[in-house]
Amino acid sequence: MSLDSTRRTFLKSSAALSAAAQGAGQSGPAGGKLRLGVIGTGGRGQYLMKEVNKTGQAEWLAVCDVYNVRRDQAATIAGGAVKQFNDHHQLLDIKNIDAVIIATPDHWHAQIAIDAMNAGKDVYVEKPIFHRPEDGLAMVKAVRATGRIFTAGTQGRTLPQFLHVKQAYVDSGVMGKVGVAKTWYTSNSGYMDREIPAGFEKKPEGLDWKRWIGPGPQIAWTPQVYFSPYRWLHYDGGPIMGIGIHVIDSAHHWLNLTKPAAAVAGGGIYYFKDGRDTPDTVSLIIEYPQDLMVTFLAESLTCPDVKTTAGVELRGTGGTVMAERYVQDIAWKYVPNMRHSKEPAASGPGPGAVASFNLKNWMECIRTRQQPVANIESVYYSTMACAMGSMAFRAGSKVYWNDAWNLPA
Repeated sequence: MSLDSTRRTFLKSSAALSAAAQGAGQSGPAGGKLRLGVIGTGGRGQYLMKEVNKTGQAEWLAVCDVYNVRRDQAATIAGGAVKQFNDHHQLLDIKNIDAVIIATPDHWHAQIAIDAMNAGKDVYVEKPIFHRPEDGLAMVKAVRATGRIFTAGTQGRTLPQFLHVKQAYVDSGVMGKVGVAKTWYTSNSGYMDREIPAGFEKKPEGLDWKRWIGPGPQIAWTPQVYFSPYRWLHYDGGPIMGIGIHVIDSAHHWLNLTKPAAAVAGGGIYYFKDGRDTPDTVSLIIEYPQDLMVTFLAESLTCPDVKTTAGVELRGTGGTVMAERYVQDIAWKYVPNMRHSKEPAASGPGPGAVASFNLKNWMECIRTRQQPVANIESVYYSTMACAMGSMAFRAGSKVYWNDAWNLPA
């Protein structure tokens, strides 16, 4: 495979996703634009709204957030007269909403997604889609019972550079026997102690803190938790759950992995002595029945001046291949093991860690009723891999797969 041909394959992967997304506008609910609501309109929710707006395939009917300022910001992005709520149940009661995007703090994801599906809405749920195995099983049950289209926000599954690697080097057999998938997510500033804006020492009048806390521990207004939820176990799950899911899910997607056999993890709070209860440095090993392991490394000590990097590298008899979420000029790279592979070394670009491809796949599947790439049953297993890693870290011992976590036939 020449460098030119690998670039052509990469471009074909990108074009296929774009064409599918463009074709999504040809039919669908109400015979026209999808009618959407968004629950959780902080930075991530507003970003996803803007990406949806670029497609021209949807209109916003309602926005929901516990903070009135963020609701007003989201209403402006919606570009029209939209209803505003601080209780997601009120939004879900709107019958003509086809689907919702859920971008709340992570500890709310599972319950709101289940509520949305039971209300007849298709859902796009940011990652991690759950923290506890029982919540993941309940989500799978809800998808099966309602027949709703469910997409997880693990957009690595639809990023062109990751699709290219999967198609050209993994599915094709070029990589041969893979023994290890190295994953990493370093220099992530979300786990730093963010500066609290002036005036937030006291809770703003328009912020419903009790609803923000929801199913989490009942604590008084704490701006450090509101502005930096990543640092707290009950709201983000720590770096294994919060960001490890992105790259571990990509390893699952590349290698068609399901349930892990076991997980062990180490690390700690090595620098940020700020009261957090999740590590600022962590390493994880996940073992699989296919005679391979997935490793994960995360740290936030190098923030903010070292550029964030996150990706997956496979090492096998056919050589090594990697893809990066943030690096755009060399977003994927293959190095052959000439003893087993006749493929030449190659590399290529990528668009960065954008959500647009994942959102377009979701909207296409809402219209066609086909399974999305980041579907519930696939992402259940990669999220469980992270959950096992988190359990292992907290317990300080190896955690083995429990058959109670198996998906029912």
